[in-house]
Amino acid sequence: MSAPGGFPAPSAPPSYEETTGINVNYPVPYPAPGPGQGPAAKGVSPPPYFVQPGPAPNPVSVQTVYVQQPVVFYDRPVQMCCPSCNNMIVTHITYTSGALAWLSCGGLCLLGCIGGCCLIPFCIDALRDVDHSCPNCKAFIGSYKRL
Repeated sequence: MSAPGGFPAPSAPPSYEETTGINVNYPVPYPAPGPGQGPAAKGVSPPPYFVQPGPAPNPVSVQTVYVQQPVVFYDRPVQMCCPSCNNMIVTHITYTSGALAWLSCGGLCLLGCIGGCCLIPFCIDALRDVDHSCPNCKAFIGSYKRL
């Protein structure tokens, strides 16, 4: 049977490879570039590559922090950096009546020392609390409690 244009009628519809243009007889599905046709060839530039700029990074601020070791106060002056005026100082100490002086006074009263002898603990520095202050700016720095 022949078609009206003089061409023979096809016996089956075309295959998938024939309709998509892939050569069935060619071993590689896509042709490899020949010499002088690749992107490394002279005079040939690769396709343009566009990169969208990302968000600008925030600047990092660096802050130096000096950590001072905790100072333990005793009944003697301490050499340290004053937190108020930032000078290297030796603390000025003053004695104040604290819990140990009052307990000693009460204990002496219970033993019968009522006259004036019960007031002796308020005169002994070894029984009183110690307050440390800065000799330059007179700021209170810390204290040493006996009890």
